[in-house]
Amino acid sequence: MVAIIKTGNSIRRAFYYNEQKLNSGVEECIMAANYPIDVDVLTEEQRLNCLLNQAALNENVKRNSVHISLNFAPGEQLSKVRLCEIASAYMEKIGFANQPYLVYEHHDAGHPHIHIVSIKVRANGSRIDTQNIGRNQSEKARKEIEEQFHLVRAEEHKRQLFKLKPVNVQKAVYGKSETKHAITNVLDAVLLRYKYTSIAELNAVLNQYNIAADRGTENSRIYLNNGLVYRLLEEQGNKVGVPIKASDIYNKPTLSFLENRFLLNEIERKRYASRVKNSIDLAFLKHAELPLKGLIQILQNEGIHTALRQNKEGMIYGITFVDHQTKCVFNGSDLGKNYSTARIIERCSLQQNFSKNQTISTSDNSLLSLKKDSSIQPEFNHIDHQRQPFMNIDESKLLDILLLPTSSTDYLPHALKGNKKKRRKRLRANL
Repeated sequence: MVAIIKTGNSIRRAFYYNEQKLNSGVEECIMAANYPIDVDVLTEEQRLNCLLNQAALNENVKRNSVHISLNFAPGEQLSKVRLCEIASAYMEKIGFANQPYLVYEHHDAGHPHIHIVSIKVRANGSRIDTQNIGRNQSEKARKEIEEQFHLVRAEEHKRQLFKLKPVNVQKAVYGKSETKHAITNVLDAVLLRYKYTSIAELNAVLNQYNIAADRGTENSRIYLNNGLVYRLLEEQGNKVGVPIKASDIYNKPTLSFLENRFLLNEIERKRYASRVKNSIDLAFLKHAELPLKGLIQILQNEGIHTALRQNKEGMIYGITFVDHQTKCVFNGSDLGKNYSTARIIERCSLQQNFSKNQTISTSDNSLLSLKKDSSIQPEFNHIDHQRQPFMNIDESKLLDILLLPTSSTDYLPHALKGNKKKRRKRLRANL
């Protein structure tokens, strides 16, 4: 089981995020804990008002909403009764047993999961402290519940749990609500987990799921007002469907929100850069001939997606690497000059030329020999005529000559190098 806790300053936002899915038929409200009547007879207004009325007892609590998702391994068969038991046990262990809360079972993902909406204000008006609740109470509760209910441990399924599938564009573009629902699901799984530092890097992740963040053209009203919309992409990468404003999405993934994430991610992703660089270097080291497509496939097998940015003529002007294992995104140039777009393409070309122009013999009785290639002869046209005779030396003796010890007529011991400080003569007075 994986538990994700979010706190916010809008109870309505967390509530309607789930209620909208309830109305679209992709979820059910299966439990209303500490409500005066059963969940089956509660109206939407009654479900919300119970939370709002208790939260109003302490208006000093600004971030008064709590939104929790409990995620289970794909294939686990959990009845509604068992899900309610798990929700009750979890809320008790994190200190919310006496709080009013709603439990929603979602059916819009590849794994079973529930959402819980509650508040941080107690019935007596006091505030529940949620500082470090995920690291302290929640982590302990998660392990105990896994043992109690015989659930698959989070460590065993965490990687596959959040493996998203691309949005079914044809199904989503029928209307605004379907588009918004599809985009929200992907953003929930990407925005806070991946470490990106620009819109382009974020899109390197989102594009894999047929979604793009779009600021519009530089002269557009959206761009000039620092706006942001999210759109669906078809197979060819063209934008389709109704654009959804960032401010209309539950988590409010606006431009200002993303810019704050850019600053945090810039620091957090640095320690993971070596994995991508090592994977690239090892790929070139292990393969004598490695075209760009081959490099992309090798990195894909390592869990690293390579996103190419091309112009209309098909020329590649940017490469971005998305490491799905560490959830980090890097532009090639951010990793160093040796991993920039131009250099990666150059290394692929050099690797292919190396394979064609050179042959390495590994037998015990043979030394390194080079095949002559007329295509590389012009490179030696600039050699001085005085040194030209060396080009006619027998190749079998060339290595012996290169290994001869060199002598230098201008050698000077280190002790004699540098300017010496003049010693001052001390004058002794005549006695």
